[in-house]
Amino acid sequence: MTRATLVQAVVTLARQDPMLANTLEEFGMPPMWQRRQNFHTLVHVVLEQKVSLGSAQAVMNRVLALCPGMQPVDFLGIRDSSLRQAGISERKLSYCRSIAQAITGDELNFSRLRRCPDTQVMEQLTAVRGIGPWTAGVYLMMALRRPDAWASGDRALAVSLAECDSLDSIPDYAQLDARAEHWRPFRGAAARLLWHAYLCRRGRAG
Repeated sequence: MTRATLVQAVVTLARQDPMLANTLEEFGMPPMWQRRQNFHTLVHVVLEQKVSLGSAQAVMNRVLALCPGMQPVDFLGIRDSSLRQAGISERKLSYCRSIAQAITGDELNFSRLRRCPDTQVMEQLTAVRGIGPWTAGVYLMMALRRPDAWASGDRALAVSLAECDSLDSIPDYAQLDARAEHWRPFRGAAARLLWHAYLCRRGRAG
């Protein structure tokens, strides 16, 4: 997905879904957020699991001070105590080490992932300990920029849907995923629009 195809996808969705049309009118076109296809991105997304983006970024900055190049082999050489002191929880540290080992052992190869269809990318990523559907979906959306990627289990998406659609309660993740089925093959564009609305409502757009 490029900026141009994102715009096309959002416009198409807005024509089909009145709620998304109203969201687009109120908040405008979402940014083309993107990340690199590498170990750094996977670690960052793991750190974002169930915490605020700001908290995850603060920990990521401290990790980068310990491992500036964010190469898997270098990361594996850093002591647990140093990484824990940087703010990585014991569980997330084990996840990050598992990902680093998968990359150094060529079980996870970014060049191969780039050439795989969405379903195979999800299968290969979630085969690695510490990478669940949400982490894999965010990588698929932000790093590989696939138009139909979906971050299943994302709290901000659920909250934003409730706000944008004036729902009485926040949908559970099964309900959120079911709603997203109507946005195929542009679920990634719908997610970007809902995230954009969520951030705008909280004064954190950009």
